[in-house]
Amino acid sequence: MWLPSYATPAERLMRVLVVAFAAAILLFLIAPIFIIVPLSFSQDPFFTLPVREYSLRWYEDLFGNPRWLDAMLNSALAAVLTTILATTLGTLAALGIARPDFPARRVVMALLISPMIVPVVIVAVGSYLFFGQFGLTNTRAGLVLAHTALATPFVVITVTATLSTYDTNLTRAAHSLGASGASAFFRVTLPMILPGVISGAIFAFATSFDEVVVALFLTAAEQRTLPVQMFSGIRDQINPTIMAAATMLLALSVCLFAALALLTRKRG
Repeated sequence: MWLPSYATPAERLMRVLVVAFAAAILLFLIAPIFIIVPLSFSQDPFFTLPVREYSLRWYEDLFGNPRWLDAMLNSALAAVLTTILATTLGTLAALGIARPDFPARRVVMALLISPMIVPVVIVAVGSYLFFGQFGLTNTRAGLVLAHTALATPFVVITVTATLSTYDTNLTRAAHSLGASGASAFFRVTLPMILPGVISGAIFAFATSFDEVVVALFLTAAEQRTLPVQMFSGIRDQINPTIMAAATMLLALSVCLFAALALLTRKRG
């Protein structure tokens, strides 16, 4: 909060109080998240604070246990496939909605973003019943399709926001110079909206990689993802390896957030 040099003592005091209050709220929100980091380096086989002895014991178990490695691989593979599908479908949907002559734009937009509004457990039950009719439960394909339904709205929103500032005259100019529809899209439109597309892809990846409720309904032991493995570890036995996995997820989230901030800055 910036104040001019001639600000009164009362205004300066108010600034200090506002900054301190904001810092206290931020600490209240962030501290429970980052408390898992020191716990992941604890030597004890149970959760204790303060940490009495530090060790890499649980990280060795995380990267040396086949169950955890398979879970991380399943999460990464499902997230990558979901990102590809959601980014493609979401970008195409946003391009269609952005057209001025698109009918019932608001209704279609509401339907597209409905998976963000509906409680995820309802999506999970509905996906389980629907995909069960096609034999897609307990398969990676069913998980990817369900995650695509959850992730596509994020792509639609980010790409639509980017298209709102896109000058359609550029596409018309490309067509007037003899470019086909596909050529105009890949050479003109896509480079201009690429930051929004990448931002949507980042959201899609994070949505799939961190999702647990739908994965609980649609995966078998062979397709168990990292969040499901963590949930099972908490339910069956308290294993501090969960803290190491949670720290890895936290680091991934921070990296994705940093990439998103850079893209937002570039787009601005």
